[in-house]
Amino acid sequence: MRLKFFCQAILIAGVLAACGGNSSSTDNTVETSSAVSVESSAEGKVVQTDVVRKVSTTKSDKDLTTAQSLKEPESSTEVTSKAVENTGVSETASKAVIETTAPEETTTVKETGAETEAQKSEVKEAGEIGLDSSWQYASFSKINSGKSVLYKPGENGNGITIAVNAGHGTKGGSSQKTQCHPDGTPKVTSGTTKAGATTAIAVSEGMTFADDTPESTVTFEMAKILKEELLSRGYNVLMIRDGSDVQLDNIARTVIANNVASAHIALHWDSTTADKGAFYMGVPDVESYKSMEPVASNWKKHEALGKALINGLSSNGTKIFSKGRMPMDLTQTSYSTIPSIDIELGDKTSNHGQDELKKLSKGVADGIDSYFGR
Repeated sequence: MRLKFFCQAILIAGVLAACGGNSSSTDNTVETSSAVSVESSAEGKVVQTDVVRKVSTTKSDKDLTTAQSLKEPESSTEVTSKAVENTGVSETASKAVIETTAPEETTTVKETGAETEAQKSEVKEAGEIGLDSSWQYASFSKINSGKSVLYKPGENGNGITIAVNAGHGTKGGSSQKTQCHPDGTPKVTSGTTKAGATTAIAVSEGMTFADDTPESTVTFEMAKILKEELLSRGYNVLMIRDGSDVQLDNIARTVIANNVASAHIALHWDSTTADKGAFYMGVPDVESYKSMEPVASNWKKHEALGKALINGLSSNGTKIFSKGRMPMDLTQTSYSTIPSIDIELGDKTSNHGQDELKKLSKGVADGIDSYFGR
């Protein structure tokens, strides 16, 4: 009996000890949880750094990166849980890490995507281009310290570069003279410079519109609008004059275009007061001129480009003067080795408001498309 009672006492004591142990274990768990919570706060950066690094490593796979950017990745949770198990951090702490990390990853991907879209639509400035003294005919230039600017479309470029030459706009240009023809022969037609002359004004000041606007201001406005139109169609655009003034004479402008562009279009308005419409300066039908290089090798290209521009302008409702052509011995034509045209878009009484310039730009661009078979 005593033995039985003694055994029961031992058994009861064991049960009580076990209950006490469980109670003690619960208290320890609370304390441990509290300790882990504090520890995770103190060492949270270490845990997050480890997790982010692992996610980042996983993202080196391009396909996985895309997938993870579209949905909350299960793999991130698994990586985080493994990191938590390895560091002994509680499940509560691991959830905090996941909630903190996931938005950062998603935001980063979205921002990168936005930047990519912006880059695709962005028109990129390719750089300034000056006159290289080694280029053919460069030595005939007298004013050549300025720079032209090449622009390229952000995407879908067609590889064709158009030199857009806003006529006039060179301070001091009228104080210098350059040789009319590379071979030194005299001019065969009269214009700003009379027939028979062997030198011409390097860059004339241009006329003034009836509303007192300088021609150089309007040609530059037209050039900027035409640039945007051409870029939207995939052309590279070489802005010969990309400001109110450029220190490049007509020979320098032409030679730069020869070496950088596929075609050269100079923008002008005539000095008459009849609002007579648009026309291009054609190659004079004078044998001595048409047989002179580089005219001999290129005059047919000049004429084809001029006709294409007039057709484009006419199709867009622009008034055309006579048959759209006036023969003229120009410095530009005399030194051009690529298709090259001086296009006169009206005269000093013509409308030169923004809407009109946009219409003219579309017509010129349509003509360029036609010339290049686009």
